Amino acid sequence: MPVLRIDGYVIVSADGMLANAAHVMPDELRFEGDKQFFTAALDRADLIVHGRHSYEDQPNSPRRTRIIVTRSIAAVTPDPSNPRPRCGIPREPRSKRLRSCRCPFRTAAVIGGGCVRNVHGPLRHVLALAGAAGAAAGGEPCFPGVPERSPQAILAAHGLKAGEAQILDAAGGVSVTPWRRAV
Repeated sequence: MPVLRIDGYVIVSADGMLANAAHVMPDELRFEGDKQFFTAALDRADLIVHGRHSYEDQPNSPRRTRIIVTRSIAAVTPDPSNPRPRCGIPREPRSKRLRSCRCPFRTAAVIGGGCVRNVHGPLRHVLALAGAAGAAAGGEPCFPGVPERSPQAILAAHGLKAGEAQILDAAGGVSVTPWRRAV
């Protein structure tokens, strides 16, 4: 079955960070409105793609088919520890290796730093960039070039255009903006 849609999801601090120095998303970036948005997006996806430092700890997590992208393996490898079709794939080149996994899916949600950093990749349809205006993560930038440039400036430089922002948590200053490739 061919891939029809691959979307990316990330939440960043005011300075464009998605994790602390230990590669962990800090509590300062956890908001109920974002969690609901993120959970709904993952529930709609047939496949979750993320790096080895990213994970989602939700009630539906064990039931989701996933691919873990990592530099620590040389070839596509099944994960025998989980009955769901899961595998790890080498980090580069993503599109060719993703197809070689042969997981049956029509939609994929790409989450976490290492995976969403490829903002100019040919497979990205929408990148949902959530921002927490008052939060500071203080460690791992969401894209190369941050904090020298904002995540929004980097997305625009790669030919993506911002859609209409949606408020996810007014009290926390959290909104999400869909970024799409200009036609």
